[in-house]
Amino acid sequence: MNTTVLLITPPFTQLNTPYPATAYLKGFLNTINISSYQADLGIEVTLELFSRSCLSDIFNQAKTTSENTQRIFHLKEAYIQTIDDVILFLQGKIPTLAHLIASRSFLPEASRFQLIDDLNWAFGRMGIQDKAKYIATLYLEDLSDFIKETIDENFGFSRYAEKLGRSANSFDELYNALQQPLSYIDSLLLKSLSKKIEEINPKLVCISVPFPGNLFAALRCGSFIKKKFPHIKVAMGGGFANTELRSLSDARVFEFFDFITLDDGELPIENLIGFIDGTKSINDLKRTFLLENNQVKYFNYSLRADYKQAQVGTPDYTDLLLDKYISVIELINPMHSLWSDGRWNKLTMAHGCYWGKCTFCDISLDYIKTYEPITANLICDRIETIIKQTGQNGFHFVDEAAPPALMRAVALEIIKRKLVVSWWTNVRFEKSFTRDLCLLLKTSGCIGVSGGLEVASDRLLELIQKGITVAQVAQVNKNFTDAGIMVHAYLMYGFPTQTAQETIDSLEMVRQMFEAGILQSAFWHRFAMTAHSPVGLDPEKYSVQKISDSIGTFANNDVEYIDETGTDHDSFGFGLKKSLLNFMHHNCLDYPLSKWFDFRVPKTSINPTYIQTCLSDTNLSSNKPSGKVIYLGNTPTLEIITKSKKGTQWEVASITFQTKKETINISVKPEEGKWFVDILSKLHISNTKVYTLQEIKENYELAQLEDFELFWDNKPINSLYKVGLLHL
Repeated sequence: MNTTVLLITPPFTQLNTPYPATAYLKGFLNTINISSYQADLGIEVTLELFSRSCLSDIFNQAKTTSENTQRIFHLKEAYIQTIDDVILFLQGKIPTLAHLIASRSFLPEASRFQLIDDLNWAFGRMGIQDKAKYIATLYLEDLSDFIKETIDENFGFSRYAEKLGRSANSFDELYNALQQPLSYIDSLLLKSLSKKIEEINPKLVCISVPFPGNLFAALRCGSFIKKKFPHIKVAMGGGFANTELRSLSDARVFEFFDFITLDDGELPIENLIGFIDGTKSINDLKRTFLLENNQVKYFNYSLRADYKQAQVGTPDYTDLLLDKYISVIELINPMHSLWSDGRWNKLTMAHGCYWGKCTFCDISLDYIKTYEPITANLICDRIETIIKQTGQNGFHFVDEAAPPALMRAVALEIIKRKLVVSWWTNVRFEKSFTRDLCLLLKTSGCIGVSGGLEVASDRLLELIQKGITVAQVAQVNKNFTDAGIMVHAYLMYGFPTQTAQETIDSLEMVRQMFEAGILQSAFWHRFAMTAHSPVGLDPEKYSVQKISDSIGTFANNDVEYIDETGTDHDSFGFGLKKSLLNFMHHNCLDYPLSKWFDFRVPKTSINPTYIQTCLSDTNLSSNKPSGKVIYLGNTPTLEIITKSKKGTQWEVASITFQTKKETINISVKPEEGKWFVDILSKLHISNTKVYTLQEIKENYELAQLEDFELFWDNKPINSLYKVGLLHL
C-alpha cells in the first residue's frame, strides 16, 4: 500500500502499553485526510527477542563471564522451553499458567530472585495472578541481565543505550558508537523496520523520541532508512528533541534525519508533508531544523497558529499490536504496578500546566507554559471512541497536572453517561481536592493519583513556588486515601540550598505519612538543574553556580552546577531510597532515621506527631454557598414513624438509603424529611440543572421550614456523603 506517513516509536519505552505520541499524531492526520500507519518497534523487537528462536541464537553466541551468567547459561534449556509460554501468560492469553509460575518450581531463577522476600506475605495466598506476574518479571529481568552482559551492553527494557543519549552536549560519543557494527538487537530492530517500510511505502517516516533511552535506536533507524531507502524523508520529534535539541548545531545529526521538529507536532508535520510534496515552500515550515548548505538552520516562519486541542482529533490506536503488549510487575506495590501492568489508553485533559510556576520545571517551554484545557464533553467523546476502537476501558491521563475543576467536570460527565472506566492521572496536591471531590472522582472510576510532594519542606516548597504546604498535602492525601484512591508522591532531594537537616526532616515527613496510611507509594528523585527551568535560567537567585556557560552543539538540558551551601546531596541517595522501599511495605516505620545512613546525620527536628496533628484539622467538604451540591445515589424510601416515650408521642421521618455496601438510615422531622426526599430528586446527577447550596437554602425557606443551617449541618445530613450527597 502507499501511505503518506509512517509513525514509529523506537525501542524501548514500555512493555505494557504504547507510548501515545504516534496515536495522537495519527488521530490528527485523520482529520486532514492524510494516510498514516504507526508502529511501536519496541514491543515488536521485545517479542522477537524473547522467543525460543532468538533465545537459542543468544545462548549460542553468548560468552559468559560472571557466576550469574554462567548459571543462566547452564539453565538455557529451561529458559528456551518456557519463554514462549511466559510471554503468552504476560499477554493475558494463558492465565491458568499462573499456578505453575507461582509455585516457584516451573521457571529457572537467577540473581534477581535473591532479592525477593516472602511472596505469600506480599501477595497473600489468593493473589496468584499478581504473584505470578512478579515472578515472571524477575525471570525476564534475569534474561535481560544475561543479554546485557553477554550480547549487548546497551540493552534495557525501558531504555536502550540511555547513557549515550542522556545530556550528550557533544554528539561525538553517540556518533562514534553508531559507526560500530550492528548489535544483535540492532539487527532485530532494522529487520522489523525494513519489513514495515516495504509494506507501507511511505513518503515520510516520523520517529518519535520521548526519552534519552529511545535516541540511539532512533538514530539507527534514521541511518538505515537514509541508506537503504534514500527516496524517503525522515523526521524526528518528541520529548527528547523538545527539551534537549533546541540549540542544535552539529551537522552530523542530519546524516540520520532530514528534519527535526520541536514542540507540538501537528502543524510541523502537516507543513513538512506539503514541503515534501512541493505544495509549500521552505518558509512555510514550523519549528523545524534541517541542513542547508551544510549548516543547521531553524525554520519557523509560518504565520499559521498551532491547532487548538479540540481540533487535533481523537488519538487513534489502530495498527498497534494492542493484544500483544505484556503486563509486568516490577515492584511489589499496587501504585507502582500501574505504570507497567495493564493496557492503559493515554489521554490528556489539558495541554500544558495550569499552575506553571515550579522553579525546577521547564516552565519556559511550550509543553508546560501553553495551557489549554478541552471540555469534559469532548474528553468523554474521546473516551467512548477509544473504548470502541481498542476494547479497553482503562485510561491514564498524562497531564502535567490535571486541573481539579476539569477533573470534576469529567467525573460528572462519566457518571452521567454511565461509562465504566478505570482511570488515573497526575495532580497537584492542592486544597481543591476536598473529601467530596475525591469521592466523586472515585465514583467515576479514578483509582490512583500521582503528584509532587517534592522536598517535603515548607521553606523549600515556597522556594520551588509549588503553592502547597506539607500540612495541605497530608490532608489532601487523606481525602484521596479515604475515598479509596491510591496516592503516589514524587519526592526530590538536593534542591539548591537544601541542608542535611532539611533532608532528614523531609524523610521524617514522608515516614509519618506512610505511618498514617495516607501515602501508598513514592519515589525519590535527585534534583537536576535544567536549562529551561527558572533555576537553570537564573541560578544565582537560588545560590547555585553554573560550572560552564558553554552551549553544546548537540543536546542541552541538564546543567552542571555547584551548590554553594556545600551539602553532599548524593550521599543521601541510597539511604533515602532504601528507607522508602521499606516504608512502602510498612516495614521499619519505627526505626531511627539514622539507621538508614552509613554516615552521621542530624536528628530530625520534626515533632513525631506533626502529620497526625495536621490531619486532625479536618478539611471535609466545601461549605461555600456557591458550591454545587449533587446526589449520586438511589432514590431513598421515606416512612413516617410514630414514636412514644413516657406517654408522649411524636412523628419522625425515617429515610433509608441503599448503597452497594450497606443500608444507611437517618431520622429527621416529618416536614423536613418530605422536603429532603423531594430535593434529592432535583439534586440527582441525571438532571441538567445543578443547584448551589444557596439555592437549596432558598428552596428550604420557600417550603416555610426553619433554620436551614441547623438542619443541613446536623449529624444525619453530614453523614450522607457516604450515600453520594456531595458538596463540590
